[in-house]
Amino acid sequence: MRSLFVLCTALLLSSLTASEKMPLPVRESFDADFDARRFTTPIPNKNTEVRDGVLWTRGSSGGKYPPMVYLPVEGKDLSISFRFRHLGDGGWLWFFVDGDDGFGSVDHMLRVKLLRDGVQLQVDSHSLDPHHPLRQKTDRPADPVSKAYRLNEFMPLEKIDLSANEWREVKLDFKADTVAITLDGKRWKQTLTRSAFNGAKRKLLWMQNGGENGIEIDDIHVLPLPTPTE
Repeated sequence: MRSLFVLCTALLLSSLTASEKMPLPVRESFDADFDARRFTTPIPNKNTEVRDGVLWTRGSSGGKYPPMVYLPVEGKDLSISFRFRHLGDGGWLWFFVDGDDGFGSVDHMLRVKLLRDGVQLQVDSHSLDPHHPLRQKTDRPADPVSKAYRLNEFMPLEKIDLSANEWREVKLDFKADTVAITLDGKRWKQTLTRSAFNGAKRKLLWMQNGGENGIEIDDIHVLPLPTPTE
């Protein structure tokens, strides 16, 4: 009887996991064919809705962090792009790529902080060593599943004027352990190589501090890139 229970539980968990995996490619333009089931964030909600063919997020979440929107993905070598626009002064947008932490769990992998006066990157890798020099938030416990600690590597802020409330395009190409990031084509670009980037990507997250006017997001594309051959 116990073995039957275990089997049924395993099948249920397997089906839930499969339902969360979104097949690639993802092309979301928030038009008449928009399907909110792509996102794990319920849409609409008190902060986010689809308006005039774009995803609009505004206001405060009422919690510790600004409003967030989650999109599950499934892949390793990926091209990820989207457009965003501030509708008011001030504020910022943080874009997260979450993926395998290398020890059996999923956590933040890369943060692209799109501030009004520049871009700052943060790499979030992981280690089983509680005394690792990049473990800056020592009050944060190890992951309950993988027992790994999050390491925070902050890149310098690269100054660029993003104060105008106009559409901007962000693109990330993950290939093996390297990511190439561009903003508005050739206006700003950066390439990083870190072992953490070689893991599978599982989730995209937009954390949006856009005030009452809000931030608009459109044209989300997630495409698989060819896997390197040996």
